[in-house]
Amino acid sequence: MLILGIESSCDETAASVIEDCRTIRSSVISTQIEEHKKYGGVVPEIASRRHCENILGVTRRALADAGTELADLDGIAVTYAPGLIGALLVGVNFAKGLALASGKPLIPVHHIAGHIATNYLSHPDLEPPYLCLVASGGHSHIIEVLSYTKFRVVGRTRDDAAGECFDKCARAMGFPYPGGVHVDNAAQSGDPKAFRLPHPAVAGNEFDLSFSGLKTAVINLLHHAEQKGEDIDRNDLSASLQATIAEILTDKTMLAAEALGYKRIALAGGVSANSGVRAALSKACERRGCSFYMPEKSLCGDNGAMIGCQGSYNLLAGITADESLNAVATLSMDEI
Repeated sequence: MLILGIESSCDETAASVIEDCRTIRSSVISTQIEEHKKYGGVVPEIASRRHCENILGVTRRALADAGTELADLDGIAVTYAPGLIGALLVGVNFAKGLALASGKPLIPVHHIAGHIATNYLSHPDLEPPYLCLVASGGHSHIIEVLSYTKFRVVGRTRDDAAGECFDKCARAMGFPYPGGVHVDNAAQSGDPKAFRLPHPAVAGNEFDLSFSGLKTAVINLLHHAEQKGEDIDRNDLSASLQATIAEILTDKTMLAAEALGYKRIALAGGVSANSGVRAALSKACERRGCSFYMPEKSLCGDNGAMIGCQGSYNLLAGITADESLNAVATLSMDEI
């Protein structure tokens, strides 16, 4: 089975051909980071325009690298939610056109489900059920993966996502966009105990997360130091911030795993590339005798392979769409 996966939810235009659910035949990504860097973040209108310019070439190259043609495919999978609406519309309408022209099934894929699926590409032995922490710039969820196509959200951020906290704190520290990777690099030379940062409390659901208070604390710390003419060691602050975010994510995930009886735990999303988060969750799983899975770093960011992988399982489950498929900017995993 060959599935073409198309991803355009933010600022990466990506396409990939996946064979038999878990083998990457090709993966092509066109990133816009350098263009958006001058603005300090993604500009939706620019992102949409670049997707329009890049999507045909990216898809052609993915097919060529895989040594296949449109006629050889068994389906065309595309991210339809959530994300920047203009960016999503480019991918959805392009995939609809390909499906209509080729007569191949159109397969809708939820972006977060795609991130979860990266672990299938990295770990051939992983099968549901298990618990997955999905952390990225726009999402922080603790999810029960009940089957390849059924999910239950047991915890989520009430405000900022973990990746958003990284990026906004990085900007306040003077790092260029995207800031998360610069915080990670600086943290390697810093003292994670140099600053005592808050672990925001959340009432109601013991598995829910919050990062707004942590972000505010870091920004206030920097502003107060500036007003007093004091210098703050960015390496130490980066190390302290990274350790705090990693502790929050790890503690909540392990709390949910213990309460729900899971011994297999996975990590996914853009923040899964962060060395502090990877190490903290890995060590916690080792201490508690849990199996731990995380994707290769090359699969942590947005890519077409994750959409092709999840799309393969969706097709096997009979999840397809017709020409009425539309992009959706906000859609909870509970609603798919």
